[in-house]
Amino acid sequence: MSTPDHPATRAYAVAVEELSALGERLDPAAFDAAVGLVRHAEEKGGRVHVTGIGKPAHVAQYAASLLASTGTPATFLHGTEAIHGSAGQLMAGDVVVAISNSGETELLATVDVAVALGARVIAVTGGTSSPLAAAADVVLEAGVAREGGGLGLAPRASAAAELLVVAALSAALEEAKGFDRAAYHARHPAGALGRKSQQD
Repeated sequence: MSTPDHPATRAYAVAVEELSALGERLDPAAFDAAVGLVRHAEEKGGRVHVTGIGKPAHVAQYAASLLASTGTPATFLHGTEAIHGSAGQLMAGDVVVAISNSGETELLATVDVAVALGARVIAVTGGTSSPLAAAADVVLEAGVAREGGGLGLAPRASAAAELLVVAALSAALEEAKGFDRAAYHARHPAGALGRKSQQD
């Protein structure tokens, strides 16, 4: 049984409340636009890249892996290495999913390069009026009012929000593409999920 005054319980409660509030603000039209952007790019031979700096970079790596395993091939684009040559993995018509809580970090330089190279941008951010949002073709809100924890500074609730937003995007893409159990199994044949996906 949880103890209400325990710091772990308090942090958990903050995250749950913030994610619930975010869910109530979720904009299906924005997700539809993001799905449309990705599908249009893929039809033209474009690819998906996911990027972030700091904690959002870890979320970006998860997102790229999740998207790839659910029918949307995606790669991780390093948020700072991109402006030191790694942007060479981008081609005109690609889609970059850029993750930043504030939308005001060094990631903007990478987004500027991506746009200059002809990529389209989906921003996952809490800063819906930020420079990142202004540079994006589609904005998926991932904002929270509180992070949780004693200082309320380290990305806790915001990282969870970003993760859930990219997970929701992957689910929308999966359904739009008619991605089925057999297709999932082909990409994930091993382990418990491999066994589960093979079942009728």
